[in-house]
Amino acid sequence: MNVEKTIALHTLGCKLNFSETSTMGRMLEREGYVKRDFDEVADVYVINTCSVTENADKECRQLVRRIQKQNSEAVVVITGCYAQLKPQEISEIPGVDLVLGAAEKFNLTEHLRNFTKGDPTKICSCDINEVNDFNSSFSVTDRTRTFLKVQDGCDYNCSFCTIPLARGKSRSNTIDNVILQAKEIASKGVKEIVLTGVNLGDFGMVEGERTSTFFELCKELEKIEEVSRYRISSIEPNLLTKEIIELVSNSKKFMPHFHIPLQSGSNKILGLMRRRYKRELYSEKINLIKSLMPHCAIGVDVIVGFPSESEEAFLETFDFLHALDVSYLHVFTYSERPNTLAIDIKDIVPIHIRNERNKILRNLSYQKTQYFRASQEGRNRIVLFEQENKNGMMEGYTDNYIRISTPFREEWINQEIDWEIR
Repeated sequence: MNVEKTIALHTLGCKLNFSETSTMGRMLEREGYVKRDFDEVADVYVINTCSVTENADKECRQLVRRIQKQNSEAVVVITGCYAQLKPQEISEIPGVDLVLGAAEKFNLTEHLRNFTKGDPTKICSCDINEVNDFNSSFSVTDRTRTFLKVQDGCDYNCSFCTIPLARGKSRSNTIDNVILQAKEIASKGVKEIVLTGVNLGDFGMVEGERTSTFFELCKELEKIEEVSRYRISSIEPNLLTKEIIELVSNSKKFMPHFHIPLQSGSNKILGLMRRRYKRELYSEKINLIKSLMPHCAIGVDVIVGFPSESEEAFLETFDFLHALDVSYLHVFTYSERPNTLAIDIKDIVPIHIRNERNKILRNLSYQKTQYFRASQEGRNRIVLFEQENKNGMMEGYTDNYIRISTPFREEWINQEIDWEIR
């Protein structure tokens, strides 16, 4: 009699990681594993890690300790960015059995077949420069929204970022393959596809050659009748072209919602960060979007406490964001990362000042969100409703990313409803 094998997976970090974890889960299910929730007892636990902040590293350690309490006999697998960057460090965490780098995460089933609990901790990693393959992935956890990975890696060299070290060179799926996947996703009843990547706007690099652009991909996706809605997860301001903005403004499928990393409103700090634009270009993009789509939601990534960020430079960022017509901020506190250029920049900002600046910008984000919602009151937008939540309510997002909560109605699950914002 075959004994049922159980697997539990957990994702740390970005939507890209989420799509990859979901794909690994489907691979394991085809291998005969039965999925369990992460807080349940399982034979194998997989943690797909992030390493953007120090907290992600600490969270990974905490999760391993939690697994040990749940089932000390389970096989524990760590993969993802942290596993690529610091495999030896992870292998020394008590309870970790397998450490799989960037090239090995999609060979997970093979590694599990060849591993027995009690074997020495095994590290399977390689030089990130040797990682050239594109592994497609998408998430399917409910019928409403899917994160579809179309691009991976990054050729940029921002001074604070470890992502190129963890994910390698920029590489993409082909447009034909993305179209096939989008149709497959739609066939499962999914209404909204979120396009994701490490540097999404750099889509088009296939086997080291540029074969297409992100704009060309969007044009082709627009033609697929089966898909109702697309979102662009995050796109660099220098890669967000006028053509892309105009396509979204004229589209019935691409949602009026952009997430555009800024990182700093000070040109001096942007230079030290090795970003590929100045604040003037960023404001041009925002103004163009708002001129064509006044109702468009715009999210912004910003980092506080970068080395040499003086009070004057921080106020530049605050004033710049305060004046911009954006809808919300994702605020990150700078943390030192080994093997980055920023670690050698002098004039370190004290931790307590970094935290104060984070709080100031989070308060600004709250004000921006409230103002944007108030600007939409009385208008009708299309809401895609999701599953019931625990309080007998259901939630969904308007096309322009306003969260709506209302008493649960089963017939509204995964349906697009015309809704007056109030």
